[in-house]
Order: sequence, then structure tokens, then C-alpha cells
Amino acid sequence: MIETRGLTKIYGEFYAVKNLDLKLDRGDVFGFIGPNGSGKTTTMRMLATLLQPTYGEAYVCGNSIYNKPKEIRRLIGFMPDFFGVYDDMKVLEYLEFFAAAYRINGQQRRKKCEQVLELVELTYKSHALVTSLSRGMTQRLGLARTLLHDPQVLLLDEPASGLDPRARIEMRRLLKELRKTGKTIMFSSHILPELADVCNKVGIIERGVMEVNADVEEVLRRARSKLLLHVGVRENAEGAAKLLSQMDGVEAVEPKEKFIVVTMKPGVSDYSHLPTLLIEAGYKLTRFNEDEIDLERAFMALTKGITA
Repeated sequence: MIETRGLTKIYGEFYAVKNLDLKLDRGDVFGFIGPNGSGKTTTMRMLATLLQPTYGEAYVCGNSIYNKPKEIRRLIGFMPDFFGVYDDMKVLEYLEFFAAAYRINGQQRRKKCEQVLELVELTYKSHALVTSLSRGMTQRLGLARTLLHDPQVLLLDEPASGLDPRARIEMRRLLKELRKTGKTIMFSSHILPELADVCNKVGIIERGVMEVNADVEEVLRRARSKLLLHVGVRENAEGAAKLLSQMDGVEAVEPKEKFIVVTMKPGVSDYSHLPTLLIEAGYKLTRFNEDEIDLERAFMALTKGITA
């Protein structure tokens, strides 16, 4: 659905995007992560045919961004990080205006507008002025506008930017619903812990270069070089820590306030013998689990936080 080969955008001597290779199939949900100024928006604008690359190739649904921009625009829905609204329009009028631009006419136009309003849960605001909407509602209205022509590919630039926690949860739920429909979705976000719950693929871009491009599980695996365990015992944590430090496969043991952190040696993934030995030694376990790394920690581990 989306494929780029060496996609590059240069301003003077400044590489906004450099030799970007990417391939997304139907139904993929791709989380685009990177510091401000790293090239995320530039990439999306090139894919949306709103910005001409310096060189490189890009295809959307098999169409070249150079030769078939009109065809691509019919197949994609692009939601920029900031978009204008018409102050004197009501929500339903706003959507009907854009539906007309997509040549959705007659009774089908009103029906389609009502359908997308229902999807983003804004039906009760259909006769409210656009300017009366909260930030979260405005973002949902922007997503509704993007969905009017039933695009195959969605390019969403920071769709959850500036939203409060409840609005972010609602936006995440919407993305999950869209994922079920089989659409290919590419969206950028700084709310890293929430991406793993929505995406199946993640790209980390820094200084215009795609440093990481893999499945979510692979990204988390690469960010964690050693396995960490959290172990809790009801009493005598000091003795438990000493015993753990002597067990096979354990590299280091560090007692914390509420649990013991056990670092396994590189390459060791089987720790099933540890709880058994602790219990046989008379310790009562209150906690025994892996330290789960999230995308935020993975991002910090795999990048230097440098922008172009």
C-alpha cells in the first residue's frame, strides 16, 4: 500500500529526509516516532503529494507520487497536525462542504456525513458551531473529514497532539476501530507508551534517517539487551537477594525498596528454576515477573534525541 525507495528531501544542504526506505502492506498500522524536526511531517507530506521530493521513489496503492498524484489523493486521507476550520459553519455543514469537494452528492452526502459523525461519536454535536468544539472534538472532526471518501490509506500527523488523557483514549479507540476495517494507517505521535496498543509496526526516525523500522515486538527486543526480573518476597529480602546472586544464569542482583531486581546474563531467557529454588529455600514469593520495556524506554534506548 505504501512503499518508498531512497526517498529524500533536501533544503539547501539540510537533509529533512534522507534515503528513506519503507514498505507497508494492507492493514498495517505504522507508528512514526521521532523528535521534533526529525522528518516525520516532511515524509507524510511527500506521500500525500503535497511536497515534491528531491529524489527517490514513493508509491501509494501502486501509484507513483510523480505520475499519479490525483489518483493518490483519491485513495488517501491526510490529517495534518494543524488544520483550519470555518468558524461560521456548523459541524454537519462543515462535513457536507468537504463531501461535496469529494463529489459525494445527493442523499448519499448527508448519509455519509452522518455515518462518520457516528463513528467519531460527534452526532450530538452535528448542529453545533465548529468553533464551539473542544480540542479533542476538533481532532475527531478532522478525522471524520478525512474518512468521508472512505480512503484506503490514512496519513495522520500527530492526531493526539494537545489532547487531554480522556481525549487521547478516545482517539486510540478510534484508531483501533479503523484498524479492524483493514485500512493502512500511518500516524506520528509523541505519546509513545500508547503506540504499542495500536500499532503492529513502528519506525523511529532521527535527523531525517530511519534508524529503526520493524514490528513492535522486534523494536522492544532490540532495546532490551538483557532480561530483568522483579522478585518480591514476604520477608528476609536480603537473604533472598544473596541466594539469587548465587544461582545459574544470574549476572547481578540489586535490592530495591519493594522488590529485588535480578539481571540475567546475556542470552539467558529461561529463568523457570529461580522461583522453584526460592520456594524450596523457604521464601514466600509476593512478586515474580519480567521487567516489561515499553516504547518510550525503547525510544530512549535506540535514539540519541538529536534533531536535524
